[in-house]
Amino acid sequence: MKGIKRILVTLLLLLGLMLPLEATTYAVEISDDLVDEPIVVYGANLTPEQKEEVRRLLQAEEGMENEYIVTGEDIHRYIGGDINSRMFSSVKITPKKEGHGIVVSIVTPDRITEVTNEMYKNALLTAGVEDAFVEVAAPKPVTGGSALSGIYKAYDAVGAELDQGRMEVANEELDLTTKLSEKEGLSQDSVTELMTEIKKALAEQDPVTREEVEQIIQEQLDKLEITLSEEDRQLLIDLFEKMRELDIDFGKVKEQLEDLASTIKGRLDDLDIELDESFWEKVKNFVNNLIDQIAAFFKSE
Repeated sequence: MKGIKRILVTLLLLLGLMLPLEATTYAVEISDDLVDEPIVVYGANLTPEQKEEVRRLLQAEEGMENEYIVTGEDIHRYIGGDINSRMFSSVKITPKKEGHGIVVSIVTPDRITEVTNEMYKNALLTAGVEDAFVEVAAPKPVTGGSALSGIYKAYDAVGAELDQGRMEVANEELDLTTKLSEKEGLSQDSVTELMTEIKKALAEQDPVTREEVEQIIQEQLDKLEITLSEEDRQLLIDLFEKMRELDIDFGKVKEQLEDLASTIKGRLDDLDIELDESFWEKVKNFVNNLIDQIAAFFKSE
């Protein structure tokens, strides 16, 4: 009997060693002494004058301990990006206690031309950042995409490791979100809402195959009445299939996703505009009527 017990214990130990580690499902961990301590990361291509302006905009103290520079080499290391990338957007990130959530403030909204607060938040949740106050600033108009790498640099510099796969897929998400936002009939808010709703559905349904991911995406496209080209739809499927393979647990941040979805939906509802064919038909009729009235006015003179 004792021999059988030893065999069973040995088998259980071996099984435990063979089971895959699920490190990618966890959020980035940061030491308690860094909570509420700001970390500032400046773009490498800032001139001294621009750096001083950004420092002022971010209300960062000169010579503070946690102050770093993000370079093209960093982009290449974190996400396999272009090593020759020029870096101007800068960030101040203040880690917060668990439960705080992510709050993003674009300090220079007129200079961050392609990325919104909600886009940053969505990408950060994908990357594994869950509790932080993030501020973004730039000295001139830029897309804002490099700020995400600045956040990665901030965590890396203070010894809080982010998962490589999650960083890469988060960057792909931000790139695809900005790309889709430029499509006719879509907006930054509508695309962000789509991304958020897909993540919520992934958390609820926990798909195990690519076909199930594709079904979830199509359901959300139909629900939000968004039409994509087949090429763009496949890009979306590829992105979320990568998230599924990384075993990213969006159930852990479901409350944040629901808050994000609510914010976006409220903003879209406030617009109270349906840009469908009838809307453009009304615009055309209005212009035609206006032209007719002007012509009639001059004829009467």
